[in-house]
Amino acid sequence: MASRRTFIKNITLAGAGIATAPTFGFHLIKKKPSKKEEIIGHGNYQYRIVRDWAQISSTRNPILNCHEMQMDSKGRLIMMGDHTDNNILIFDKSGKLLDYWGTSYPGGHGLTLFNEGGEDVLFLTDSGWFLDKNGQWVHHNGRVTKTTTDGKVIFDIGHPQTIGIYKAGDHFCPSETAIGPNGDIYVADGYGMDYILQYDSNGKYIRHWGGKQNSNPNYRLDSAHGVAIDYRDKNNPLVVCTSRNEESFKWFTLDGKFVKSLHLPNMQICRPVFDDQNLYAGVCWSQPKVGKTTWKEHTGFVTILEGDKVVSNPGGTPPEYKGGKLQKSYQLKHKPIMHGHDVCVDEDKNLYICQWNANKTPPLKLERV
Repeated sequence: MASRRTFIKNITLAGAGIATAPTFGFHLIKKKPSKKEEIIGHGNYQYRIVRDWAQISSTRNPILNCHEMQMDSKGRLIMMGDHTDNNILIFDKSGKLLDYWGTSYPGGHGLTLFNEGGEDVLFLTDSGWFLDKNGQWVHHNGRVTKTTTDGKVIFDIGHPQTIGIYKAGDHFCPSETAIGPNGDIYVADGYGMDYILQYDSNGKYIRHWGGKQNSNPNYRLDSAHGVAIDYRDKNNPLVVCTSRNEESFKWFTLDGKFVKSLHLPNMQICRPVFDDQNLYAGVCWSQPKVGKTTWKEHTGFVTILEGDKVVSNPGGTPPEYKGGKLQKSYQLKHKPIMHGHDVCVDEDKNLYICQWNANKTPPLKLERV
């Protein structure tokens, strides 16, 4: 793939050289300069930013925050947001809006797609938190909802207090789900108690682990923002969880036994996204080399790993290892990506980036070059 891309680049550059060669004659036509391309990323993972990819009207289909996106079996890109005019937006790969629905998820956050007996189903998480018109955080009861791809509700998973798992007053603020190989549902309570709660395919509670107050550092999860199933070893699928405030991913067996952790210094990462042997993640925040910023500042980018090694940081500085240890990465000064909240990978290895707190902008497309 790398050599093919190099060949295409060389042909493109050669063509550009011919096009810009001096022209002599009496009928010179002055052409408008083409818009400068934005290329970000490193090594074999470089991308052209397509900012106007999504063809939507901000009036008819308003966006507050783009949170997550997945591609279904038909090649459609399904996005979850928190605007109750249209929590779900469905695009084709050209960016054309195909459908939209959802008016009851003010804290719309997580979206997981699962193929169940040949049919795609969605698991939506409403975190229970949203900003009101005055810019104040408001809380309501969070929930997980299983739906069809056109919005028909199949069932809800509500507050764990109702089954005696949480105490009265414990917040349940789910941020993400993952579906295991047998259909078990793993819920990350990323804005609540920071547990991973495991249910069977019908929503019956099995177990939970993690928690911010866990005395065992291997099991502690601090902002358990994301959860996914890592199928890279087909004989040994694992549950991988985000511990965002620890700038780490942690891997567990399907029944919650700790396996390993990976620290990504200066990267407050969102959910892990797997494609082939690669791991992709949005970096919602980083810190500058000097001083500190708040959650309101735009400090994010995207990170890409081959195995457990970071190989590219689109929107950020190049990954650097010293003595086998990853050094801190930083957002580029011109902020091509404000907040990396989620990454969706298509079959051509293009990326679609959902950004939280990005001035109500739709997803970006990063076209691989």
